[in-house]
Formats: sequence, C-alpha cells, structure tokens
Amino acid sequence: MNLHKDLNTAVITGTSKGIGYATAIYFLDRGWRIITCSRSDAPKDITNNNQCLGHLKTDLSDEEELSSFLDMANDILAGNPLQALVNNAGVSPKSHNSERLGCLNGDISAWHDVFELNFFVPLKLGRGFASALAKGKGSIINVTSIAGHKIHPFAGSAYSTSKAALSALTREMANEFSGLQVRVNAVAPGEIATEMLQPEYEMLIPRIPLNRLGTPEDVARTIYYLCSEMSEYVTGTEIWVTGGQHMF
Repeated sequence: MNLHKDLNTAVITGTSKGIGYATAIYFLDRGWRIITCSRSDAPKDITNNNQCLGHLKTDLSDEEELSSFLDMANDILAGNPLQALVNNAGVSPKSHNSERLGCLNGDISAWHDVFELNFFVPLKLGRGFASALAKGKGSIINVTSIAGHKIHPFAGSAYSTSKAALSALTREMANEFSGLQVRVNAVAPGEIATEMLQPEYEMLIPRIPLNRLGTPEDVARTIYYLCSEMSEYVTGTEIWVTGGQHMF
C-alpha cells in the first residue's frame, strides 16, 4: 500500500463500540488514517471510510492472534511512520456468580486473563510498533481508569489493579521510549456512558462535581490532544477525564 506521507496514521484497539469507536471516528473526522482492531466487526462508518486502512478482527489476549495482528498492521504501514498507538482494548469480567472479580472470589486464572489484556497487551503492542512509532516521533496512549487509583464500588479488584499497573507502566514506558522520541501518556476515564456501564452506576452521579456521566467523546477528545502537536512536550502524564470525581 502506498501511503501518503503527509497524513498521520494511528493504530486504535477496541474500536467496535464505546471509547474505542468514538476515538476512531474522532481521528477520522480530523483527517487521520487509522488501523483498527477488536474482537468483533467494526461499524460500517469506520470500515467504509477510505481513511480506514484496515480493521483486523483480533482477540489481542490470544498470543498467536496478537502476533498476527502486529504482522498485518506493520505490513499495512509498509515501513512508513506511525504517529499514534491507542491502547484502548480492555476487559472487566464477572465471576460465575455475576460478581466482579475480587480478592476473595473468582478463579485466579480469570485474574491472569484480565492482566493479559489490560496490562501485558499494551506493553506488547508498544514493543511491536516501536520502530514505526520512532519513525513518526509518535505517541502511545494507554486508557487506564479512575478505578486504578481509588476503591471503586463496582469495578472489582482484578480490573482496578490491572489499571493501576497500567498507570505505572505508562510512566516506565515514557521514560524508556523517550530515547526513541516517542511520548507515552495515559487517559483515566471515570464513569463513561458506554455499554459497559451498568444501571447501578447512576448512583455515582452525585459524587461527580460536573453532575453527569461522561461521554465516549469526552475521552476521545483528550486522547486526540495527547496525540497532537498541542501536547508535544507532554509525556509520562495521566489525564483524568472524570468530571472531577477523582478529587474525592
């Protein structure tokens, strides 16, 4: 594929819905080319856009599929620069009793699955796209969570600790990737109105100073800022997108 060298390119994971979908659309609307992946098919308004270089249906928690995704995405790039990697794909599973995975319930193997997708996959993708990102003096954005910093009534310990680990990884990656002139930052959403949000989350609105749930677009705009030249001196930072909920 002959890519136009004046256009920016982003790899965005978990784009079938929610924050990932909103981020893909936000980047497309601003003239970026994107390569996307998710476990399911992408919406047609992504795949039918000629700036979408490819949607690769992938289970990133599967080692063989992740390796194949890296090979195919780098083939699409064909040695050209990559300006952004958005590590959005994540999982917050429940136990067989429909409870969030905690310290005293659920199989330890399920904890491993959570950490694989929420923590190890961003590390593996960062390594896998390091060369292309270095060529583009690009940015890596890790999507963390308010739950990685505070006890959350509904998130569960497995999800929360995996996101806390991703926050720490962001700082370490920022330090090491700086030698490649690649910036690494994180976005920590609060209560965002996506399909992942359960009805009980409505009770948390009084704890949010801006008195509303966030939207996927609220997060997408912040991700875009961190990938743009407006933040070219910003690295190792985690930006709260919580409506102020993180202050309490």
